[in-house]
Amino acid sequence: MVDLELNRNQLTLLKNGDMQAFDTIYNRYCKRLYYFVIRYVKSDEDAEEIVQEVFIKVWENRERINVFSSFESFLFTIAYNSTISLIRKRVSEKKYLDHLASIQETQNAPEVVNEVQFHELNERVNQLIAELTPRQQEIFRLSREEGLSHDEIAVRLSLSSNTVKNHLVSALKYLRSNLDNGLMICVLFLHLFF
Repeated sequence: MVDLELNRNQLTLLKNGDMQAFDTIYNRYCKRLYYFVIRYVKSDEDAEEIVQEVFIKVWENRERINVFSSFESFLFTIAYNSTISLIRKRVSEKKYLDHLASIQETQNAPEVVNEVQFHELNERVNQLIAELTPRQQEIFRLSREEGLSHDEIAVRLSLSSNTVKNHLVSALKYLRSNLDNGLMICVLFLHLFF
């Protein structure tokens, strides 16, 4: 009970922006989160990155923390969702590279698409996404990176499903107008099918 009250006190301090409370909470949970995440990602670097991302999200959303509900559930849910997002991203990167390699083999393409080219394309797409309106960026990322449906995004953001669809259509039009046709096909393949 004392631990629960101490935790509530720390959470209240954290909600008010107290860095010492944040450090205490970080030190209390970082190893447990790491061991939770490493079971899924099997990479020390990825696990550490996810744990850092979890605590960044906690800090950024500290005002919304409910001190009377389970903070551990909140924390481990963020860790789980971040882990799943990373796994999806890695799977889609591999599928994308495999798909491009198979296209090149069947078409006897002279150039080989390698990881560097893939990352350059990804970087260019991310630059273009950063140029979208904040709402379009948010909806695009929820759809393409977290894999949420139009309806799920609409519920999460308190918007209509049509509004979500319109933002996605506008975002894709912007990407299409700023990439040549070959690159746009790659982007659509990567973002629509994975």
